[in-house]
Amino acid sequence: MEFSVPTPRLTERARTQQNPAWDDALRWLKSAVHWASKPVFSASRRTTLPAAVRQAFEAAAPRMRQLTDAQRLSVASELRAAFQRARSFETSGFDTPVFDTQSAATTGHALALAGAVMARTHGLVPYATQYRAAWLILQGSLVEMATGEGKTVAAALAAAVAALGPQRVHLFTANDYLVQRDSEGLRPFCAALGLSVGHVLATSTPDERAAAYRCHITVVTAKELAFDYLKDHLIKRGETAPGVLRALALQSGEQAASSTLGSPAQHLSTPLLPAPVLPALSMAILDEADSILLDEASMPLILAQPGVACDAAGHQRAFDITTRLQRGRDYAAIPAARAMRLTAAGRTLVSTAVQGAGGVLSPPQRAHELVEAALTARWMYRRDRDYAVTAVDGKVTVQLIDQITGRIADGRQWTGALQQMVELKEGVPLSAPAVTLAQITFQRFFPRYLRMGGMSGSLLEARHELRMRYDLAVVGVPLLRPSQRCWQREVLFVNAKARWAAVVLQTQQLARAGRPVLVGTDSVKDSAHLSNLLTAAGVPHQMLNALQNADEAACIARAGHAGVVTVATNMAGRGTDIQLDEAAKAAGGLHVLACMRNRARRTDRQLRGRGARHGDPGSAQAMVALDDVLLASLTPAWWRRALAATAREGRVPRWISAPVLNLTQRMAEAQEAAHRRRLCLQDRQLGDLCGFAGLSE
Repeated sequence: MEFSVPTPRLTERARTQQNPAWDDALRWLKSAVHWASKPVFSASRRTTLPAAVRQAFEAAAPRMRQLTDAQRLSVASELRAAFQRARSFETSGFDTPVFDTQSAATTGHALALAGAVMARTHGLVPYATQYRAAWLILQGSLVEMATGEGKTVAAALAAAVAALGPQRVHLFTANDYLVQRDSEGLRPFCAALGLSVGHVLATSTPDERAAAYRCHITVVTAKELAFDYLKDHLIKRGETAPGVLRALALQSGEQAASSTLGSPAQHLSTPLLPAPVLPALSMAILDEADSILLDEASMPLILAQPGVACDAAGHQRAFDITTRLQRGRDYAAIPAARAMRLTAAGRTLVSTAVQGAGGVLSPPQRAHELVEAALTARWMYRRDRDYAVTAVDGKVTVQLIDQITGRIADGRQWTGALQQMVELKEGVPLSAPAVTLAQITFQRFFPRYLRMGGMSGSLLEARHELRMRYDLAVVGVPLLRPSQRCWQREVLFVNAKARWAAVVLQTQQLARAGRPVLVGTDSVKDSAHLSNLLTAAGVPHQMLNALQNADEAACIARAGHAGVVTVATNMAGRGTDIQLDEAAKAAGGLHVLACMRNRARRTDRQLRGRGARHGDPGSAQAMVALDDVLLASLTPAWWRRALAATAREGRVPRWISAPVLNLTQRMAEAQEAAHRRRLCLQDRQLGDLCGFAGLSE
């Protein structure tokens, strides 16, 4: 299915020359015209390349397959020269290759060469759908390919052709595990085309980063590259070590760490690089594009470094004050902001409690902020769901858990006083507050690429926001083989206890029947609780979460074997391919059992997509409880009690549960979208202010 037609994108330089208010108005107008002029769900079975490109591809493909390795290298050099001659001049003033009908023959030949090399190095013959996906990415579109349809191959083809273009290609993926895996898989393929491949991990040194960015193709996570971008601009602005020291001397830790973009935000406290490492931002290819452009775009990227030591006594006093406050009278929860806010009565009480105090508790407005951070840490953030307490080099620390990947977010903290308040809550030594050096959001960062494309298995629901925010079209590519996935009825239980009992029973029965089972949980805490229940029931299983991810590759390799039970968080939901053995296929394939409704339908589809891939058999089911985080945070208690009253044998009837769950999930999606809009607006306003002051990055 095609949901929209690719159109040229405005570059960041052209966009910043316009009035921001007019820019947003034009985006909304363009989106409205697009919706009115074309059906939202238009049917299309097109799986092939455009006619001009297809003719060149079909003419060249047989010859490319017969060439020797040396001859293919020679052809690759000729194609690079041909692309150089076909360069055009864009509105940004930079010359970039154009992969359209103007260079149809060259692009068709390059795709044919890349496909032949893929077959030679990996034994994989790309499908027509993968060639079409690669073409659409080169055109600057986002491609929805169902999970298991070969997105990795399509991304490799697109990256190789773009690098032959020639231009530097940044291939973004979801996490460091996939960065390392994909770079190793790309290296022999690209080497046969005369292209170099590098990768950047969170642990990479400055020299390793600089070497990786000099390669034709660099595989990296979006956060790592965005932080390197910020560091480069600090260096270009002359923010050397003495400049940073001056900032530390002039600003107190709490004031410098507070963010105008909302809390919690993320920051990285690694040292500045000695020199800029990033080349020009030419071509971006995003794997799991919705995760990067939407989920990870919900928080600003803040580059910071430790400031002066915090006032431990003042923080402790603010934390102790929270025990005297009463919910509803003195403070209230703001679910959309995931924070606690003091009421007028609460502010008066806190002001009285800190009267005469100095340090971080003076003036009273600052004490109010500290108490609100303490309340948020106590009641909004949960251990093994939002953060983990781990020992690093013999030192006990609080580490954030990435809500998108389920992994430990190394090197990141909350801004403001939230980090210190969580540490007080857990009895961990307080870390120094952070001084903000630079910040940006993905909404402002990614439009700075001259060309951008990507793919994911779940873009349909967010196609309008992606069009408006990034000016990217979403195009669907149909399945290569009919899906055999069996979707079983979703069940809503009155409480988590009833849900877990049903999950254990279902898992036990499926494992005995020889079927592999993947159980998706909402948090590390839930995965550990379910693991204990399965152990008590005598069900052998393996775990994959933020605290037990050392052997992730081995866990994924075993997850498709007959009778194997895998309990995982969202770590198993992105970029992994669970291969079934013959016994598992004969038993009915992988069964995916989701123990939650996520805040986005896209995330649910990703988890279900772990099973029944490549036309294999498989099934999926969801078991949800009324006291799950999603329902508990967005529905009133009296509503949940009314639903529980309709339950029979601990289960809410389907005709009631389905509308309630769907409505609640849509509410959560609307909240997330509104939050991203506010974040983008605030980031743009901050950028305008910094530009006026001469501090813009």
